[in-house]
Amino acid sequence: MGGYVLAIDQGTTSSRAIVFDENRRVAGSGQKEFTQHFPRSGWVEHDPEEIWQSVVWSVETALKTAGVKAANIAAIGITNQRETVVVWERESGRAIHNAIVWQDRRTAAYCDKLKRQELERTFTRKTGLLLDPYFSGTKLSWLLSNVKGARARAAKGELCFGTIDTFLIWRLTGGKSFATDATNASRTLMYNIAANAWDDELLDILRVPRAMLPEVLDCAADFGVTEKALFGAEIPILGVAGDQQAATIGQACFSPGMMKSTYGTGCFALLNTGPDMVRSKNRLLTTIAYRLDGETTYALEGSIFIAGAAVQWLRDGLKVIKAAADTGDLAAKADPAQAVYLVPAFTGLGAPHWDPDARAAIYGMTRNTGPAEFARAALEAVCYQTRDLLDAMHKDWRNDGKETVLRVDGGMVASDWTMQRLADILDAPVDRPTILETTALGAAWLAGHRAGVWPDREGFAAAWSRDRRFMPEMDEKTRGAKIRGWKDAVRRTLSAN
Repeated sequence: MGGYVLAIDQGTTSSRAIVFDENRRVAGSGQKEFTQHFPRSGWVEHDPEEIWQSVVWSVETALKTAGVKAANIAAIGITNQRETVVVWERESGRAIHNAIVWQDRRTAAYCDKLKRQELERTFTRKTGLLLDPYFSGTKLSWLLSNVKGARARAAKGELCFGTIDTFLIWRLTGGKSFATDATNASRTLMYNIAANAWDDELLDILRVPRAMLPEVLDCAADFGVTEKALFGAEIPILGVAGDQQAATIGQACFSPGMMKSTYGTGCFALLNTGPDMVRSKNRLLTTIAYRLDGETTYALEGSIFIAGAAVQWLRDGLKVIKAAADTGDLAAKADPAQAVYLVPAFTGLGAPHWDPDARAAIYGMTRNTGPAEFARAALEAVCYQTRDLLDAMHKDWRNDGKETVLRVDGGMVASDWTMQRLADILDAPVDRPTILETTALGAAWLAGHRAGVWPDREGFAAAWSRDRRFMPEMDEKTRGAKIRGWKDAVRRTLSAN
């Protein structure tokens, strides 16, 4: 059978499948975008059937381009956009509504209601999360309240709830496996991360029937086997992790104090805190980094809703660039005398502000401001937001004077200009790995190690390699002025609500 492992990376805008060989090199891949639905302002939905079809197409394409058959694949690892909610019929497998995406803000008023009832402390104590529309629980509650008969059907066991990983596992196994992993469960507002179990008190508050919830397994576990009719052979599904946790694994951040940041549609930074469940005092999230062999490793996480999506806005909204890859070169041409700031709160502000009602704003424009300044502001916004997260993490987690080195991944890290500016704003080294497909690689490692064809943690970490280290070059005076300008822009944005 060999050491081939297939990773399914189901993201916010596209589905990807990658075949890795026994040396953990990419042997073949397939990727397919799918439609983004915006039924109302602040609402974001996906068609689960279109997601499913895109996954099947991507897997078939990956196998074809790798020149291997399903029988040559030792295992499948799945990683997914977290917090996105699907509810489907147990009998037919059909979704009762479009998937509600993690970016969706429709439950902001419900979250405010729960806060007024002084319930946020209860949720945070048990889940490590805050009451924000970002997380799955209030989205699920909305579906049960707004799809006719849904809550009654769910109580009878007729409906299944899952994040995208669970929906894919169900479909891949022909409905034989109804499961998720601890990382995805930890993002639902319904899972007690200390007890590692669904929490009845939280389910009662959200009015979610336990009967519709999946079994929660370790990240490396037996999640079932694919139906033979799908790809030509049964393939065991042996690894699952939410995308940011999978990237943490793919970056080999296995030791407490190691940190990674992924720059995709949004930006998500995770700091490994080991077996310690660190309670943030700075509006960060406490979450499960991974659970292996029944042992839970925790992390502090900072979530930024808009990163690469700001570049998409430049391309598709303002049409000032033709391709995302053009942004760095354009930003380099910006007038250094213009202090233009973009606060990209298109869907609210995430950590450490957590304001779902904030909206995007641009400050500092003059008559000379043009596409180059917009491009620089969009890229710098990602750097400033990462700095905010890093500052908050340092307050919560004492690093004993050790230098922070940030391991980065995601589409934006291909831009040398952006990574250099990130190092400058952070005043810390930024490491870009040789293999940029770290999210898929993390899911593949979970499955490959479980299958016995890939190395253990120590062996995998030893194989991690750096493509380039970006060192800070900006002087402290310039850095300080730029950060003060950013903080003022954020303050003005928040006060505008």
